[in-house]
Amino acid sequence: MRETNGGGGVLVLLGSPGVGKGTQGVRLGQDLGWAHVSTGDLLRAALGERTVLGVKAGKYMDAGELVPDHLIVDLVREHLATMPAGRGVVFDGFPRTVPQAEALDRVLAGAGRTVNRVCLLEAPEEILVKRISGRRASPNGRVYNIYFDPPLRDGVCDETGEPLIHRADDHPDTVRTRLSVYREVTAPLVGFYEDRGLLARVDGEGGIEQVYGALRAAVGR
Repeated sequence: MRETNGGGGVLVLLGSPGVGKGTQGVRLGQDLGWAHVSTGDLLRAALGERTVLGVKAGKYMDAGELVPDHLIVDLVREHLATMPAGRGVVFDGFPRTVPQAEALDRVLAGAGRTVNRVCLLEAPEEILVKRISGRRASPNGRVYNIYFDPPLRDGVCDETGEPLIHRADDHPDTVRTRLSVYREVTAPLVGFYEDRGLLARVDGEGGIEQVYGALRAAVGR
């Protein structure tokens, strides 16, 4: 991975819903001793703590609107300011668009950092649809997958015996729409980083350990 001058390294993980960015990003951050940064987590924390940015973002969410890029970028800037300058960062699913990537570059430059590597996790659409549409959640928080990790009894949690929940946005048609939107929005971002020589493609089709090995090889650490 290209080294940074000044602050700690910065890695961006890209990939469609269901490809495993969150799982791999958390583990990679732990193994490297880097911060794992998910803008979804930052947003939920800001909302819960009723910070200034959280209140602003909440107004958009309450109205059913997307939170504007500038607020998301401000959340990232605020979070980076709380971190030691020498600590690396794994961004999970951010940036999502070229304007966000350009804004992130400006934020990082102000902190003496730069993006050193971008890893794109990829898997066939049918695999992604099964990973997402097959999810079933227990009220106690345990998550199953009817294709890859089914419960012992169909529709019932092994631990509590309660009915499993299938979220509305995890139904196959909805999942395909989400994947289509992701491809449309993110394709220019892939080209943006590829043109800069930062992009590494990682096969995300295998098991967790197999994908993690490929990711570590792509990161080069």
